[in-house]
Amino acid sequence: MGELILRRLLTLLPVLLLVSFGVFMLIALVPGDAAVTLAGGQNATPAQIAHVRQQLHLNDPLLVQYARWLWGALHLDLGTSLISGVPVSHDLASRLPVTLSLVLAAAVVAIVIGVPLGLVAGTSPGSLRDSSSRVVSSLGIAVPSFWLAVILVSLFAVKWKIFPPTGFTPIQKSFTSWLRDVTLPALSLGFLVSASLARQLRGALIDVLDANYIRTAWAKGASRRVVVLRHALKNAAIPAVTVFGVQVGYLLGGAVIIEQIFSIPGIGTYMLNGITSHDLPVVQGVALVFVVFQMAMSLLVDLSYGYLNPKVRVA
Repeated sequence: MGELILRRLLTLLPVLLLVSFGVFMLIALVPGDAAVTLAGGQNATPAQIAHVRQQLHLNDPLLVQYARWLWGALHLDLGTSLISGVPVSHDLASRLPVTLSLVLAAAVVAIVIGVPLGLVAGTSPGSLRDSSSRVVSSLGIAVPSFWLAVILVSLFAVKWKIFPPTGFTPIQKSFTSWLRDVTLPALSLGFLVSASLARQLRGALIDVLDANYIRTAWAKGASRRVVVLRHALKNAAIPAVTVFGVQVGYLLGGAVIIEQIFSIPGIGTYMLNGITSHDLPVVQGVALVFVVFQMAMSLLVDLSYGYLNPKVRVA
């Protein structure tokens, strides 16, 4: 296990290098100039813009700017926001827990909805329950998260006034307030993952329940609960865990739009503001967080294989 973790950490370095370079070059191609914004926008004179560009070293070649940023990143310095003047690492430290708590809540929603749907459909294929489960999962895959968010806000916040339409309370400040604020965003973000999880678990359960060792368990007189939960579910969980891990990694990117809709001060809102204002250090810092989170989820999925299947652990 230690060798696997070390190997993944070593592969993370070139991935981070390629992603940071790609993001740097793509942002350079985006129309707009941070110097114009800082100099006063459309009313800024050419002299003011030139002065700001000189102060921020924006006249240097792109490779020189990237090398300067990379040298700072190697020393755990992600630079300073061109617009606010606040260190990017400081903003990430305050905003990342907000987004991670939203992702965690969305993952819980996905498990609570997806696992029962997959169990119901997988243990009774072709039945009415199976058809109903597939309809729900199909809706979850077809409906965009932002559209579902708008519908949930219209019903539960505007019409019925059960949950607040916007705002966010940190979990360490008040758990009940955090739970009330995060419910609608988590449902909007986690419903798609629950649909993918349910479909994958259904297909895997249908295959596993047809295996010889399951027939042996039935022949020994084991109850339905023991056969499904103890024998079948553990083996059927491997492909479902793979899909779940990948989808949870994508939740961080999906949170960008959801945070805008619900006015949540996370890294998604932070990144969008950085893109619109051409704030390169902000975009670079958030992109690195996305990559590290995705790689971490991939590593956790690989480690879970060893628990679910001893053959993988031995290999």
